[in-house]
Amino acid sequence: MKAKILFLALLLGSYHVFSQQFKGKVLNANKKPLENVYVYNMTSNSHTHTKVSGEFILDNSKEGDVIEFGILGYEKVRLQLNESNFKTINTIVLEMKNFLLDEMVLTNKKDPLQTIVRVDLDKKPVSSSQQILQRVPGLFIGQHAGGGKAEQIFLRGFDIDHGTDIALSVDGTPVNMVSHAHGQGYSDLHFIIPETIEKINFGKGPYYASKGDFNTAGYVDFKTKTYLQNSRVEVGVGQFNTFRTLGMFNLLDKNSTDNAYVAIEYLETDGFVESPQNFSRINIFTKYRTFLKDNSSLSLSASHFTSKWDASGQIPQREVDNGNITRFGSIDDTEGGTTSRTNINLEHSKVLKNDVSVTSNVFYSNYNFNLFSNFTFFLEDPVNGDQIKQTENRDVFGFNTQFKKKTQLSNTPVELTFGTGLRADIVDNLELSHTLQRKEVLDQIQLGKVNQTNYYAFVYSEFEFGKFMVAPALRLDYLKFNYNDYLLDEYKTFSESQVVVNPKINVIYTPNAKIQWFLKSGIGFHSNDTRVVATQPNRKTLPRAYGVDFGTVWKPTSRIAINTALWYLLSEDELVYVGDAGIVEPSGESQRYGIDLGLRYQLTDWLYFDSDATYTKAESVNALSGENYIPLAPKITVTGGLSVNSYKNFSGGINYRYIGDRPANEDNSIVAEGYFVTDANVSYKMNNITVGVALENLFDVVWNETQFATESRLQNEPNPVEEIHFTPGTPFSVKASIRYTF
Repeated sequence: MKAKILFLALLLGSYHVFSQQFKGKVLNANKKPLENVYVYNMTSNSHTHTKVSGEFILDNSKEGDVIEFGILGYEKVRLQLNESNFKTINTIVLEMKNFLLDEMVLTNKKDPLQTIVRVDLDKKPVSSSQQILQRVPGLFIGQHAGGGKAEQIFLRGFDIDHGTDIALSVDGTPVNMVSHAHGQGYSDLHFIIPETIEKINFGKGPYYASKGDFNTAGYVDFKTKTYLQNSRVEVGVGQFNTFRTLGMFNLLDKNSTDNAYVAIEYLETDGFVESPQNFSRINIFTKYRTFLKDNSSLSLSASHFTSKWDASGQIPQREVDNGNITRFGSIDDTEGGTTSRTNINLEHSKVLKNDVSVTSNVFYSNYNFNLFSNFTFFLEDPVNGDQIKQTENRDVFGFNTQFKKKTQLSNTPVELTFGTGLRADIVDNLELSHTLQRKEVLDQIQLGKVNQTNYYAFVYSEFEFGKFMVAPALRLDYLKFNYNDYLLDEYKTFSESQVVVNPKINVIYTPNAKIQWFLKSGIGFHSNDTRVVATQPNRKTLPRAYGVDFGTVWKPTSRIAINTALWYLLSEDELVYVGDAGIVEPSGESQRYGIDLGLRYQLTDWLYFDSDATYTKAESVNALSGENYIPLAPKITVTGGLSVNSYKNFSGGINYRYIGDRPANEDNSIVAEGYFVTDANVSYKMNNITVGVALENLFDVVWNETQFATESRLQNEPNPVEEIHFTPGTPFSVKASIRYTF
């Protein structure tokens, strides 16, 4: 027995001597800490990731082991351990490099599609807020107010309008506006300066525990940069009196541990339509990050955005066909509006003593919206016309917190995440009125105040079983709806509340380094408008969406990545918010199923090809065959392009997007025509100066960017007509820019 005890003591002692903790910090060339660097012991296969401070602790290490440090966009570094490595806190410096597809590694702990988007963003930099959304594979957008209103979004057979079925956020601050004056989930991303975006996280389907309201078709999270590699000043001019200027400035020394910068953008244009848009927008964004004594990270960002515009509105096809107006003309050019948004966001990240990582953010937004539209012309009022005003003043505040802990359960590695948060919206002067010439209010249709609160909590776990990763999750949401109708003779608060619990589970199987399979299933929801659920108790408050995905990511070679997914989504209620009437139309159950296909090919270090295609079948469940089409649900979309990066100082690319014909009404008797549009750009860098040219609609095709089946009547018409009303797509146009970095 004594011999056994002595042997065990020697064994433990040798383990302590020969298997130790290797500690250090990973920085970039500017001495900025790098988070989530993969630290891998190539000898023992142990691994870890760096914390927000760049620090790491790698267990099961000994002299002679080779440690590899790697993160996308940086040159990998290998270090062989020796006696001195264990006596100090090692500092590893990684040098930046171009993003290449061969850096994407398939593991059961990471969604490779996120890496694909990071590569896409590097290969095809964005210069407009519209282009930001277009970087999400399979997502399609349309603009029908020249950059004034939020974009119309299409994803997986959904005409999402301005955000009804996709959850959008920036640094943890929600973008979607609940019970909005113009439409439920309205999401105006124009407060983003596109060059400040560092990373885009996204997911399709309702499978993500950290995402709640509006996460049915998918979600998109935008992450802004924590620091600038260089300051820059940029000026661009184009046709139609288009002008854009951008300034991005480091406020602290590059070698400082703290980071601070400010970005300012100004844009104006008259647009390509005959009636000038008089559009202008200004954006200001600033961000500061510091590291506290406990190695936690604290970040404060603030932004302000304001814009104004005139619009020609949607025009009826019949007036173009009979020659009364051109494609770029108008029936009522008094449309337009103003909007502004101010954001403040405080982010904190820390690792506690028990190795629990905590990330939190607290946010506040002040938002103002004022829109004038006329969709039906003289249908309701043959004398004054049907112009409407939609307006609101909103305050949004809340917080998000997540706790993560890695542990073992019966020798099975487990990562547990618990999250909780709150969002509160106070919307005053929520108005819908019948107006004349943007000046006179003829009739107030709706006027009131909304108070809506959403509290949530979720638990998410990841179990590693060798090549399998199983991730079950459960999310709880509590929503409270209050509405005060100012048009009533006496004061009254209409109130409703509801709790919803949604389970989710994802399974990932990674048999080798070339292929990954996944199966996802879950339930999500999108909330109904407060003005509906609070005053009409029989209406659905939180209609659910039930989804399942089965797919794969395949890397047949290091420079080719192919992703596929078969999916199905059932919605309990196809809610359609008719903003110009102030009503929500319930359309009953709907189902969508389809296939996603994606291809990425890194032909050379400087030449990159990407393409994404989707096919969707969308239909109402309870409607008769032939009358069960879902208006404007896209069947086929294809996007892609060929990009050149830093080839003999040249960069650029050619990009295309295609959307097929789609039904504009329930029986497909009116069809929204598809289009294929190609854009191109090229730039040349000379030391610190870069000049560029961008060509929109390279082949000058005739296309309609947004289309709707609308019943309208012109002033000289005895009877209304239902047909396609559209906003034209941009003709061939040229923009030039010059940028100086320092």
